[in-house]
Amino acid sequence: MLEALLVGTVCGLIGVQVVLRRQAFFTMAMTHATFPGVVVAAVTGLNLYLGGAAAGVLAALAVTALSRRRGQDPSTATAVALAAGFALGAALLSAQNGFTRDLTAYLTGSILTVRTEDLLVAAAVTVTVALLLMLLHKELLFTAFDPAGSRAAGYRTGAMDLLVLVLIEAVVATAVPAVGTILTLALVVAPAGAARLWTNRLAPMTALAVAIAVTSAVGGLYISRWYDIAAGGAISLVAATVFILSLTATTTRRPRHACTTGGGRQRHIQVSPGAPAGSRS
Repeated sequence: MLEALLVGTVCGLIGVQVVLRRQAFFTMAMTHATFPGVVVAAVTGLNLYLGGAAAGVLAALAVTALSRRRGQDPSTATAVALAAGFALGAALLSAQNGFTRDLTAYLTGSILTVRTEDLLVAAAVTVTVALLLMLLHKELLFTAFDPAGSRAAGYRTGAMDLLVLVLIEAVVATAVPAVGTILTLALVVAPAGAARLWTNRLAPMTALAVAIAVTSAVGGLYISRWYDIAAGGAISLVAATVFILSLTATTTRRPRHACTTGGGRQRHIQVSPGAPAGSRS
């Protein structure tokens, strides 16, 4: 239950950044790019989650470098990382003759077998992500919606983008014990996507995304017990169901095109050279 609460919270927090920056495809790529690190860790006897996280960070750096090349489509670099990561993992696994270790739990999760170490890691990552998002919320919002303006104001947009990518990978690695690498995408994207349908204010969106993610994690855990099904699959299905219901309920609502920081009105970023960004309604 503690694992479900922690994972739901951190997935809801980072999910808002994923949705606002339209990085759902990148998140899916990271879940696959961790696989070669897992295989190497399993073969060498190292911690699986540490190996997966290391591979994911390397993939994030590679995607960032490729995406910043002139004329390079970011989605192309992400797709290459997705395919190459999973293919490399499969190749490494097939090259180990006699290797019989089952990696299913890493792919689909096994929340009932979490250890104290997993809880401590989840708690540390949750606190770290929450603090960074709180301290850098203005910079993250500014660089997400107006990269050119943020660069003109003196912000290091590349550093902000890389920070978000590393945080996404940290959350993916943290959620592995609960829902695995393949199903993590649902718990990260679906709650934030559902929250985005109901509000365009950043603070309520974040709170609603966390509430939906936590409810999905805890609810899925209970459903898995009642019906004797895989916990990771149940958690992901609950999150996906909430998104579908939200999408259906808000179909007739006016489309939302901008995110606001408060007050119920759109916030426009106004900057002056060399000064921090401010905002004015």
